[in-house]
Amino acid sequence: TANLRTLKDVPGELHGDDIPDVFEVRGEVYMSHGDFTLLNQRQEDADKPLFANPRNAAAGSLRQLDPNVTASRPLRFFAYAWGEVSTMPAETQTGMVAKMAEWGFTVNPLMARCATIADILAAYDRIEEQRSSLGYDIDGVVYKVDRLDWQERLGFVSRAPRWAIAHKFPAEKATTIINDIDIQVGRTGALTPVAKLDPVTVGGVVVSNATLHNEDEIARKDIRLGDTVIVQRAGDVIPQVVEVVLDKRDDGEAPFHFPTACPVCGSRAVREINAKTGKEDVVRRCTGGLICPAQAVERLKHFVSRNAFDIEGLGKKQIESFWDEGFIKEPADIFLLETRDAQEDIHLAEREGWGAQSVANLFAAIHARREIDLDRFLFALGVRHLGDTTARLFAKTYGSLDALRAAMKDAKDKEGDAYDHLIAVDGIGEVVAGAVLDFFREPHNRALVDRLLEQITVRDFDAPEDDSPVSGKTVVFTGSLEKMTRNEAKARAESLGAKVSGSVSKKTDIVIAGPGAGSKLKKAQELNVQVMSEDDWLALIDG
Repeated sequence: TANLRTLKDVPGELHGDDIPDVFEVRGEVYMSHGDFTLLNQRQEDADKPLFANPRNAAAGSLRQLDPNVTASRPLRFFAYAWGEVSTMPAETQTGMVAKMAEWGFTVNPLMARCATIADILAAYDRIEEQRSSLGYDIDGVVYKVDRLDWQERLGFVSRAPRWAIAHKFPAEKATTIINDIDIQVGRTGALTPVAKLDPVTVGGVVVSNATLHNEDEIARKDIRLGDTVIVQRAGDVIPQVVEVVLDKRDDGEAPFHFPTACPVCGSRAVREINAKTGKEDVVRRCTGGLICPAQAVERLKHFVSRNAFDIEGLGKKQIESFWDEGFIKEPADIFLLETRDAQEDIHLAEREGWGAQSVANLFAAIHARREIDLDRFLFALGVRHLGDTTARLFAKTYGSLDALRAAMKDAKDKEGDAYDHLIAVDGIGEVVAGAVLDFFREPHNRALVDRLLEQITVRDFDAPEDDSPVSGKTVVFTGSLEKMTRNEAKARAESLGAKVSGSVSKKTDIVIAGPGAGSKLKKAQELNVQVMSEDDWLALIDG
């Protein structure tokens, strides 16, 4: 806040008499091309390192501990969104932005309200034509539904809004040469090819590496060592190889053969078969699992990350260092670090980069995470396809780790009631279910979890209040709902403690059937499951 107050585009006092008591303004800080050039000239005159691009310069300027440094940087601000608001001053996106402009904030003059798709695309074309003369970097435009009540009804998918979508501009391109192809192994064992390039400037940034995605892409584009290629930064961020310049190829470039063994641990690297399509996965993966150092280190980084255990002071560099020195090889070792440090001849506090206070802080942060919620614990395990949203679904469905593990054991053969119940959960399909079952089927994974549980406690899922008439019941919605959307109905049911399933089974308690209900209604009748109308359902939960 202290840093942002130094920006001229952020008014110290708002103008007007209709300002809400609380109004959190959101937007974007940027640096113009002209200001960036002048800043780098000052850096050069002072024998200081130059900034790579305006975006990095703006971000670095905002992160300064001293607001005086931020104040010395030529930063600008566009307001275009909001957070916490006590009273909404308008009913549309454009109305809200207009109010912010009235109060004294700088808003982007290119913002426009469009009535048709043709108007939208015309606005896109106009802005793209002006892109080079705007004086600041943009990579596209964003279309938003204007009415705020419609935005609310459309809602979000995880973190992404359904009421807004980005339309990117074509990326800038450059030509360079591929000197080598490096195979990197990720946290899930995926082997990703990365092209090592002659450094080239693309969109104001020097690029020396570019993703090649997977072996099928290498074959499709016929990429070879020594090729001259065209590269671009996808979304003006991620460098990628677009195509080979065949006119510049001679007979010396040989086709690249993708490895079938992990370059880190030597284990077999295989392409999984999709159970639904029968086709090979495009990604080749190491089968070494936790014995593969590349995966183990990345899994540990994921384990301590923000949405997982969130252990402050134990970042990527510390994990890599502790791994290299043999202090941490698996998650349980993190919670044994203090005990093992006391047994060392040279204690951590005596090592370079550490001190008594930083070590004490680290051990305190680790100790604070000896209790963790079930959903965060599951996410921390790094199971394929198990994101934080899906981990919460598993936690909500089974309630406790013991119940979940018992259910995974019962469902391990992917048949029977336990498996049917698992894949009936709305949001958990066969792919996610299969990944979680495969994880708990592996003895070394179960042993790893057991060793970890000797050091920590996993809290049961904190279920909603159980005093509602549908708490603990499994419900299924089928047919058309006329008084709310399907997502609104689902959210309402879950907030009252109900479990919403995507299919009818013997464990279903209530089926809410609207017009057009078909096979789910028929199955409910066959299983003697209670069926009610939308009106009956609303009357029940309102009561």
